[in-house]
Amino acid sequence: MKHQVSGSETQPPAAQGQRLPAPGTQEARTAPHAAVWPRRLPRALTVPETTLWFNLEVTARRYPSKAAYRFFGRPLSFADLLAQAEAMAGWLQARGLQRGDRVLLFMQNCPQFVVAFYAVQRADAVVVPVNPMNRADEFGHYITDPEARFAITSADLAGIVAEANAQLPAAQRLQHLIVTRMGDLLPQAIEEAERPSPAVLEWLHADPPLPPGSTRWSEALGAGLRPLRTSEAQPDDLALLPYTSGTTGLPKGCMHTHRTLMPNVVGGGLWGHANADSVALAVVPMFHITGMMYSVLANIYSGSTAVLMPRWDRELAGRLISRHRVTHWTCIPTMVIDLFGSPNYKSFDLTSLAYMSGGGAAMPHAVAERLRAEFGITFAEGYGLTETAAPSHANPPERAKLQCLGMPIFGVDSRIVDPDTLAEMPPGESGEIVTHGPMVFKGYWRHPEATQAAFIEIDGRPFFRTGDLGRMDEEGYFFLTDRLKRMINASGFKVWPSEVELLLFKCPLVQEACVIGVKDAYRGETVKAVVVPRAEVRGSARPEDITAWAREHMAAYKVPRIVEFVDSLPKSGSGKVMWRVLQERAAGPG
Repeated sequence: MKHQVSGSETQPPAAQGQRLPAPGTQEARTAPHAAVWPRRLPRALTVPETTLWFNLEVTARRYPSKAAYRFFGRPLSFADLLAQAEAMAGWLQARGLQRGDRVLLFMQNCPQFVVAFYAVQRADAVVVPVNPMNRADEFGHYITDPEARFAITSADLAGIVAEANAQLPAAQRLQHLIVTRMGDLLPQAIEEAERPSPAVLEWLHADPPLPPGSTRWSEALGAGLRPLRTSEAQPDDLALLPYTSGTTGLPKGCMHTHRTLMPNVVGGGLWGHANADSVALAVVPMFHITGMMYSVLANIYSGSTAVLMPRWDRELAGRLISRHRVTHWTCIPTMVIDLFGSPNYKSFDLTSLAYMSGGGAAMPHAVAERLRAEFGITFAEGYGLTETAAPSHANPPERAKLQCLGMPIFGVDSRIVDPDTLAEMPPGESGEIVTHGPMVFKGYWRHPEATQAAFIEIDGRPFFRTGDLGRMDEEGYFFLTDRLKRMINASGFKVWPSEVELLLFKCPLVQEACVIGVKDAYRGETVKAVVVPRAEVRGSARPEDITAWAREHMAAYKVPRIVEFVDSLPKSGSGKVMWRVLQERAAGPG
């Protein structure tokens, strides 16, 4: 889940030069934000009917020698990015990759991620980004569900892929694994201002043995192959299959075409004043729909430069913003909080920052005020989901409201409805946020029932049910009030309790488990597991034993930070665990 937004502090009067919707009209009822819509922006976009690959081709012709990315000081030009993507596409096709096949990308932020992404696009195939925090027990699903036969990963993660692959029946396994070293694109010498911590530097240079049968990235590129045919992709072809979890079952793939991705690719730059001379700090993970949108897709379209960070480090972030005069930063609030907490904060030159966007977690009011006081920047949050290719709502930089989701963006019609009757709610009343727009996904991969359940029809058009409860004010700004879906938001990462529970049931110490969210001063929310231990270990098992096991078998952000042992879980007459009872009990009075 995430966002888009921000900019200067200016807040003009509500209707400054805008055409007010006539009272009583459909527009006045469903789009009151028309009165405060920024004058500089169209209400709907005319989006190119082309593909993501074409965006790179055009930009590489326009700005061949310009840096698309900087990685610890080493630039990767648009021309080199294009050439490497074509070479990798040629290798993939020579190994049998066909149009529409799914390819897994499993790595932290690095230039190779982007090269691999566009190589898959050049081969008319589909990118399946996978969270690099996943463990082998989780990774197998991403092989079997999309029926992937190719995976591209980094050396530090190759063992996880190989272990997950070996656990599968032979007919379901990957056929090709391409492995890159993170350090392959590092400069020979990293200057002091660009240098990460010693531990990160050691990780970047790591070169563990490759799993048997895998191919080195450098070998695949070095083959010098060309694509076997011209790209035949069309705007409505599947381009991206990011996975999202839900209230039940395993994660599901969200089907995004070139056409559903392009509105935010084009609109993000317009909304945030981005152009070819912008410089962004790319630290939000690229596997995530927000990092994907702003550090892999939109920046390639605009021709801007991204300064890459594979892992968050507040000291390095401060130095990189200073050194490269970063103008745009999409982040999560905890990053800003952490940066302000640095003892070296005053030595960083952050005056180049002109636009900050964020979401996924609420920005504390005091931190937002500090940003405004010191830099004249309003951190204006936005809102969106994997299903909406990042933002469906955003605060205009000219008129942002704090701790607000913003208004529906280009071409989006969003309403508040009663989650039971689906009747539209008046301004100020809480209900479920439902959204219709050009960036809404085409459905869940091979889950027609889930797709059907995710949409309702209003005025003859499909609206996506977000599962989030919110309200709309009189000016058409949306605010989050609660969730219908059972989900934990930990520092912007979505944690689905059902998924963590399924993994915990594999733990030899666990008889039953219920996972809930509890408030956390830093993460916003954190994960708590209420566990009934198996009879044979009662009295000997410790909460830290559960946490230690979880760290070995699930992504770090899913690991329960708090474990409580109980004799039994509260259950309904039908035998279902009453998780809300535990949630309310953990929240305490009030």
